[in-house]
Amino acid sequence: MLDAPPPHAIGALLLTFAMFYGFVSGRVRVEIISLLTLGAIALGLYIFPLPDHAPTDGLKLAFEGFGHYALVTICALMIMGRGLVTTGALEPAARTLTKLWRFNRQLGLLLTLILAMGMSMMVNDTPVVVLLLPVLVSLASRGGMPASKTLIPVNSAVLIGGMATTIGTSTNLLVVGIATDMGMQPMGVFHFTPIVLMAALVALPFIWLVMPRLLPDNSPASGHSPRRFRSTLRLGGRSMAIGKSIDEMKRLLPDDARFDGPTDQLLVAGTRLGISATHEGLEETMRILGAQAAPLWLMDRLQADYGRTGEDLSVVELAVASDSGLIGKRVTNSGVAEAYNVAILGIQFGTRTPSSADGRGGHAAMSEGDILLVAGSLANVQKLARGENLLMLEGMKELPRTAKAPLALAIMAGAVLPASIGLVPIAISSLGGAILMFATGCVKFDRVGRALSAKVIVLIAASIAIGKIVLDTGAAKWLSQLLALGLQHLPAAGVLATIMLFVTLLTNFASNATAAAVGTPIAFSLAQQLAIPVEPLVLAVLFGCNLCYATPVAYQTNMLIMSAGEYKFGDYTRTGLPLVGLMILTLSALLVFRYDLH
Repeated sequence: MLDAPPPHAIGALLLTFAMFYGFVSGRVRVEIISLLTLGAIALGLYIFPLPDHAPTDGLKLAFEGFGHYALVTICALMIMGRGLVTTGALEPAARTLTKLWRFNRQLGLLLTLILAMGMSMMVNDTPVVVLLLPVLVSLASRGGMPASKTLIPVNSAVLIGGMATTIGTSTNLLVVGIATDMGMQPMGVFHFTPIVLMAALVALPFIWLVMPRLLPDNSPASGHSPRRFRSTLRLGGRSMAIGKSIDEMKRLLPDDARFDGPTDQLLVAGTRLGISATHEGLEETMRILGAQAAPLWLMDRLQADYGRTGEDLSVVELAVASDSGLIGKRVTNSGVAEAYNVAILGIQFGTRTPSSADGRGGHAAMSEGDILLVAGSLANVQKLARGENLLMLEGMKELPRTAKAPLALAIMAGAVLPASIGLVPIAISSLGGAILMFATGCVKFDRVGRALSAKVIVLIAASIAIGKIVLDTGAAKWLSQLLALGLQHLPAAGVLATIMLFVTLLTNFASNATAAAVGTPIAFSLAQQLAIPVEPLVLAVLFGCNLCYATPVAYQTNMLIMSAGEYKFGDYTRTGLPLVGLMILTLSALLVFRYDLH
């Protein structure tokens, strides 16, 4: 007979349910709900302290999550992930993908899925999706597979890869951190990687071949075509294109690049090429040809200014307003380089074609409605916008500090490898890596806010507090007894699958971090009730927290791709539910085999 839970346990369960409801309803921001939860724990335990505890002990329980080593590790990994993005260290992988998709779409998708899994094992899921998202959308616009048929599969692959290591997601670190605090032996970075990789082999054919068929083709409704900018490229003395023609280089260049004049003439150093391309196409063409879209002296001055001030260079789109002082001027005589220390890389002409103005493409006079592609420090670009009455548009992009890309990769490897072989705890190595990212300039101190998410920080702190109070009040023990009544006659595989399904339901309709914080202490209590080793039950919780494919609100990357793929709620359910079922069955069987629970 199951006894009634203690009063404090009832309060903990009610608070947990209220937090879940707040997350699911979406009426209040996640960070507000998290802070209210922390406040409720602190005040509640002050007024009604736990037996044999002082009233002020509730303050410690509520807020000790902010100093928890799991949160420190998560923040450090966020900073290192930001360093990989800002230095462009992951860009070569994106360029390789583009080449593969041009060769064969199906092969390109398969290798993209494998690459996404591999990258997300070492880097947080969100930066990987942020990197791949524009690549896949760009490929779709060039005649590749529609973005709506690729984004959910790639996102699913990223989530599976993130499940494979303790540092793959913040949720993994949270589960392992809570479990270690409760007495389980620490897990290395690759402790459960073989289990996830074997499950990935089972899931990969479904993600690759079946998922795209279950998704709609939303390409006709993809919105306006990307802006095309006209520019004049200047060929550098070390360009690989010297002695070749544009026709010979064509297979290496972006499909959207269009050149003025004959393309069969041999190129020499200093050659100027008129071009029309998208922003991405223009950057890729400059990289391949070793060319610049602005005078060399100006680009050198911009780089020198970056070296002196440390402020990143950005590329920003600016619209020419009706009262702009640039109307009627050409780029060559506008004086913006001297006055504002910025470079105009290209122009999208608004209401008329370049030939109707001056007949010289990128050298035509500017007029109202033109869009300028401008490079410089953000402060100087803003000064230009104010001084010349220009409107800043969406789409600002920081130029990666490519010279530091090898350094950023080395720092990431130096932080991950020692932890992976057990030389130092991941909290120490990742903290050291984050400090090196700052010290070497891979991440700027004034940009750390872009690396760290306040929402994630308070959510994790609240999740740690909820997990602690669910355990200390006896709520976890009572819930495990309730579950044990229904699970006591099931085989080990059924127990693991049920726990995984229970946590999966929580993570798809609430926060995966909170589901982890509640599920981990329940797994400990359930292990005692059913005489099952605790580690496979903790892993069942960890895996369940990562099976967030079935709803758009289950994980932030699900929301990130929703707009780009023009997805509806049902698209996630239609593709996610079969994958969830497949992963639960496979992972449960693998856990039974791995821990000999026959």
